[in-house]
Amino acid sequence: MNNYMPTIGIEIHLELKTNAKVFSLSKNNYSSETNQNINEIDLGYPGVLPTFNEGVLRNAIKACLGLNMNITKQMHFDRKNYYYPDLPKGYQITQFDTPIGTNGYIEIMINNETKKIGISDIHIEEDTCKSLHYNGKTLLNYNRSGLPLIEIVSKPDMHTKEEAMAYAEAIRQIMLYLEVSDCKIEEGSMRCDVNISISKDNKLGTRSEIKNIGSISNIGDAIDYEIKRQQEILEKGEKLYEDTRRFDSTTNTTIFMRKKEPNKDYRYFPDLPYLYLEDSLIKEEKQNLIKLPNERKKDYAKKGISNINIEKLITNKDLSDYIEQIKDQTIDYQIASNILVGDIASYLNKENKKITETNLTPEKFIKIVKALQTKEISSKIFKDIIKQILETEENIDKLLESNKQVDSKEEAEKIINKVLETYKDSVNDYKNGKENAIKFLMGMVMKTSKGKINPELAMNILKDNLNKWINTKITEINDNNNKKN
Repeated sequence: MNNYMPTIGIEIHLELKTNAKVFSLSKNNYSSETNQNINEIDLGYPGVLPTFNEGVLRNAIKACLGLNMNITKQMHFDRKNYYYPDLPKGYQITQFDTPIGTNGYIEIMINNETKKIGISDIHIEEDTCKSLHYNGKTLLNYNRSGLPLIEIVSKPDMHTKEEAMAYAEAIRQIMLYLEVSDCKIEEGSMRCDVNISISKDNKLGTRSEIKNIGSISNIGDAIDYEIKRQQEILEKGEKLYEDTRRFDSTTNTTIFMRKKEPNKDYRYFPDLPYLYLEDSLIKEEKQNLIKLPNERKKDYAKKGISNINIEKLITNKDLSDYIEQIKDQTIDYQIASNILVGDIASYLNKENKKITETNLTPEKFIKIVKALQTKEISSKIFKDIIKQILETEENIDKLLESNKQVDSKEEAEKIINKVLETYKDSVNDYKNGKENAIKFLMGMVMKTSKGKINPELAMNILKDNLNKWINTKITEINDNNNKKN
């Protein structure tokens, strides 16, 4: 059974971030009260004249550019005719013969190797209603009807669940960075359909399409189950048929919905006049394109940021955008990334804030990183003053100066001797072989200094002083024994 080669393709539907719907002026806000954002066009009244939203076009162009696609400059929209409960008007306006983008690709990392995944096309379409099942009845929420979508159709270039999951996550990250969609899978603004087939030769097998998978991890679960299901059918000598299925996340199984319909059943025909894109519009969007995740990853690696921190930065676009503003080449970017994805991210999560909503300017940030580099302040001190740094306009130079780390041996000696005098029992415990006593004493040294003492310096002096104390006591004991003899 293990001789079968899976072939996987993914169709990703993304709801676009625009003010209005794709063909009407109704508000693009699915979360509004049920059936509030609708008009005659959304309802498909006879004689209505849909008008294309330029904002949808611009977002679709950005998506094409981000996925290295050829952009179709002369295109039109089609009616896809079918009746389904969530499409009571009987047709969906979409692109069939002339998708806006064709023949693109992205790169993913699998086992530390780069793999290119081809993208067949991107087409623009309208979303359907949302079906709500209540007390044995099905209700329709038209707020979602007519919301702008792009459908990103991969080529069948994936052969493992790991590749499929990495591909879906890469698409999600790119679209988030381009700000064309909020990509909230759990809320339905990003929906994944996975096509899976298996065979023992280089020919494509009979595919099943798994609809509306609700998370990246569920993509892997659906693929696992579907490969196993198809293998078992073929091993029995039975035949597979193309079908459409849904994934049940409670049982991790796929469930039959219907047989696949051929495209001719949809009776596509042109719906709107042809659309002609000018080169100037594409050029404008290209000039405004931001640096995307893969390019940022390469830059961060060159700056010495660890792989763990790179992944954390990339998954938090706000922090990644922030570090992109830091142009100083003299700072240690590993330290910079440590505090960004560590203490700063933790504080922002706790306060439910974005970094742009704080007083941490890039100039302040650079001074803090340099103070940590030169050990003028410790990581402990930084934790203690992080609220002042982020929430107040206090002068950063004065704040750092007043919290400067104690590096003077003379000052450190005073603090340590005070602690040894105060906690004589722990000193005796250390003398008697209890190694944990030194951890307690070190903690008291840091507490007494309010975290300002250099930890490395403090530990060295503490050990020296303890050993001197012990040696002094041993000498005194030996002298007393010699006198008795």
